[in-house]
Amino acid sequence: MSETLPLTGERTVPGIPAENYWFRRHEAVYLALLDDCRDAVVLEAGVGEGYGAALLAGVASRVVGLELEEAAAAHVRRRYGLDVVRADLQTLPLADDSVDVVVNLQVIEHLWDQPGFLRECARVLRPGGRLHCSTPNRLTFSPGNALDNRPLNPFHTRELAAPDLDGMVRAAGFEAVTMRGLHHGARLLERDRRHGGSIVDAQVALALSGASWPAALTDDVVAVTVEEFDLRTDDVDASLDLVVSAVRPA
Repeated sequence: MSETLPLTGERTVPGIPAENYWFRRHEAVYLALLDDCRDAVVLEAGVGEGYGAALLAGVASRVVGLELEEAAAAHVRRRYGLDVVRADLQTLPLADDSVDVVVNLQVIEHLWDQPGFLRECARVLRPGGRLHCSTPNRLTFSPGNALDNRPLNPFHTRELAAPDLDGMVRAAGFEAVTMRGLHHGARLLERDRRHGGSIVDAQVALALSGASWPAALTDDVVAVTVEEFDLRTDDVDASLDLVVSAVRPA
């Protein structure tokens, strides 16, 4: 049986050269969360392919994964040996006060009831437990779109900017809210300059056209490393992805 999930156009799969930029972009956030997940009971709400949950499992006391798609859940169990339950994230199948950390990366933009999901996260977290949630920044992912505009990405229900996400997290009852943005570091900015200003736009344009990738773009995408991304609190509105961290009150 294949160890690789099929590409859907949205889910990131490791080990595929043309996907390397997106894989490293997502991996950078998982790595930034490792210290906060150390020795903790972690819920990953939306495990996808499972590589992120596997990283967290290397430091956590336990990782429980939730995934709506049964084929993806079975893949994660088989490939990574992790505890994965098929579930709708808008009704989490966990007891109150049962986990230390909830991780939800690049998932909330797919949900219809985003405020309800965040309230569910607060319910299952123990007092003092932490939430980490990332999502594409609407201001750079879909420039010109307003909060209630239907996203162009057919997999997304509603895309958020930093004030939207911050307000939603606070309304769900969280405190000590910190907003960070994921940016291209110096080496990736140089790659951007080599490809008309954006290595992302270059990839998307070719995917939409069906044209073959030039060798220079292929080489640059394959060479991207996780260290080429910066996660920081300044200039959040110009970031690629938003990462909010918050605490359930004790």
